[in-house]
Amino acid sequence: MLRLEGVGKRYGRGPLVLAEVDLALTAGQTTVVRGRNGSGKSTLLRVVAGVCQPSLGRVRGRPAQVGYVPERFPAHLRLSPIGYLRHLGAVRGQSRAATEARMTELLTRLAFAGEPDEPMNRLSKGNTQKIALAQALLAPVGLLVLDEPWTGLDTTAAGVLGELLAEEAARGAAVLLIDHEEHHELIRRDRLVEIAQGRIRVHDTPPEDLVELTLRVPARAADTLRATARELGGTEVTR
Repeated sequence: MLRLEGVGKRYGRGPLVLAEVDLALTAGQTTVVRGRNGSGKSTLLRVVAGVCQPSLGRVRGRPAQVGYVPERFPAHLRLSPIGYLRHLGAVRGQSRAATEARMTELLTRLAFAGEPDEPMNRLSKGNTQKIALAQALLAPVGLLVLDEPWTGLDTTAAGVLGELLAEEAARGAAVLLIDHEEHHELIRRDRLVEIAQGRIRVHDTPPEDLVELTLRVPARAADTLRATARELGGTEVTR
C-alpha cells in the first residue's frame, strides 16, 4: 500500500500547492481525482508517481514499477512510436519479445492510426495520446497514474481505455487518475478524491451506492440546494 503522510508541495519559494495530504492507495483499487483548474491535481499525481518530491511529509510504499501518463506528453520527440516503445521496454528490463507482443496488442486495441516508423512529432493529438497510454501500460506495474487519460481519444478508444484500466486493477495495480469528463460509465471507481486549494477529501462510498447529479440553478438558490444535499447525506463535488 502506498501512503502519503502529511505531504506538502511548493515550487521554489511559492505557496504550498499541496498541504497536509494524507492518502492511501490500495492494490487493485481505482481512485479518481477531481477539482478545479489550479487546485493541485496534477501536482498530487506527480508526487504519487515519484516525478517530483514532496517539500513536506513523506511517501511510503511506492511500488518499484510505476506507469505514468503526464498531463502533457512530450510530442516533440523525434523517435518513432515503435522505437520509443522498444526503448522503454528495454529500460524497464522487459524482454524484446514481451515488449513486441504487448506493444502490438496495445496499439491494435487502441486503434493507433499513425505511422509507426515516422517521428512522433508528426502524430495527431489522438495518436500521441495513444502512445502515451501504451508506454504506461507496456510493462507490468504496481501503480498506474494517469493525468486526464481520455484527452484526445475517440469514443472507441475511450471505451478500450476503460477496459485496460479495469484489467490493470484486476492484476493488482493501484490506479490513480484525473477525470474531468465524468467517464464513470467506463471505469469502476472505488474512491473519489476531491481537491481544493491543495487539500483533499476522500470519499470511499462504493460507486453503486452513490448517484451524481449535475444541476444548473439560479445563484440565489445554490446555498439552499447545498444545504438540502447535506441533509440528505450528500456531498458537493467541486469540478
